[in-house]
Amino acid sequence: MGREILAGLLADNTVAAVHNLGRRTLPLQHPKLTQHTVDFKALPTLPRVSEAFIALGTTIKVAGSQDAFRAVDHDAVTAVARAAKASGATKLGIVSAMGADARSRIFYNQVKGEAEDALRGMGFGTLVIARPSFLAGNRESLGQPVRSGEGLALALSQWLKPLIPANYRSIDVRKVAAALLQGVVASQAGVRVILSGELQHF
Repeated sequence: MGREILAGLLADNTVAAVHNLGRRTLPLQHPKLTQHTVDFKALPTLPRVSEAFIALGTTIKVAGSQDAFRAVDHDAVTAVARAAKASGATKLGIVSAMGADARSRIFYNQVKGEAEDALRGMGFGTLVIARPSFLAGNRESLGQPVRSGEGLALALSQWLKPLIPANYRSIDVRKVAAALLQGVVASQAGVRVILSGELQHF
């Protein structure tokens, strides 16, 4: 997901410079791209920015524990948001998930919801939250953790598509990235939540 957002920013002629934060350097070069290899637990002062996009995420299986999962999907997400705000960002776009709810009994959804609530309290002029359902695409090529059984779930969701509510159909990562990029630019001040069904139209 992050790579799709990055590609969109690099292709946008209205964007003068792009700063990418990551635990490792991507095999990518571009005249307006600066890559920063960082420790999300101790972020440096970031360059001045006007808007920021966050597509951090893992799985409990990959992370190894609930605490390790929270360290990425909540702690790292909020740390980047705070650093971006301190560096001048007034607009923020975040990839969350369908079902995100701090009151949920499902740990994954609870953490996603808590992260969303934390971002709402940071005072961004514009906050756009994308909540996709199952992401369609090659996770390995996108640099994302592979979820066991997800390939079967995606195949079934395509076959059963007419019977599945729009918000819970699988969705192409490119649509999510496009929605977030367009949403941050076009949305008025305040918080906008884009559910997966709406993301399908981008």
